[in-house]
Amino acid sequence: MENEALIRLATFLGLFVLFALLEWLFPRKRRVQPRASRWATNLAIIVLDSLTTRAMAVFLPLLAVGAALDAGAHGWGLLNVLGGPLWLRVLVAMLVLDFAIWLQHLLFHKVPLLWRLHRVHHADRDIDVTTALRFHPLEIAASMLIKIGVVYLIGAPALGVILFEVLLNGSAMFNHANMRLPPRLDRLLRIFLVTPDMHRVHHSVHHQEFNSNYGFALSVWDRIFGTYTGQPRDGHENMLVGLKWQDDRPARLGWSLLLPFRDP
Repeated sequence: MENEALIRLATFLGLFVLFALLEWLFPRKRRVQPRASRWATNLAIIVLDSLTTRAMAVFLPLLAVGAALDAGAHGWGLLNVLGGPLWLRVLVAMLVLDFAIWLQHLLFHKVPLLWRLHRVHHADRDIDVTTALRFHPLEIAASMLIKIGVVYLIGAPALGVILFEVLLNGSAMFNHANMRLPPRLDRLLRIFLVTPDMHRVHHSVHHQEFNSNYGFALSVWDRIFGTYTGQPRDGHENMLVGLKWQDDRPARLGWSLLLPFRDP
């Protein structure tokens, strides 16, 4: 769609700068690793992820938005069969896609092979706006294939896919940000949305806690399926973030990229 890439890039950069600034002004948790080395690695992974999706677009021209346009042109998918006003199909598509991401996230924790990829994200010993996009390129590729499948299955309109991807990136940066929200605002927002304090629990070293709070945008799925944990047992200031083993290796790019293929 016209100007789609430019709009998404501008939104991404604007939100990234905003949340990075809020982290600096209102930090929630003291860092345990130097920002420079972590950010260099995490930003390099983000670049590699972007190159991965570009490479996929060469060999698989129909990525998520293209799949939506293709499904619409052929009348494929549930929403294209049922019809209805565009606003309703966009809303339903966004809800279904958000649930699909929640379910995918749960599976990446429960299936050992998928967990080997996803633990690159969890290995980060601090959690901030860059952690939101620290995913192994192979996980990004797998996630894109899953998203394309869901788009074809439900017949998501292209506008719904674009809005959802903007929402997903924005909410991920928001709920990974190391920023302090007023307690009353946090309680209000997490009725519907995943807040930084809610998602930080998911990055705890404790097994029960990192196997909860799988949501990225909406908090309702964790409440419905009983995977919601309100607060970390050690408190936000004292909780350990990352995996059971704690050292400086996750801040190295090569080590992070090779993590799925070896035991730490």
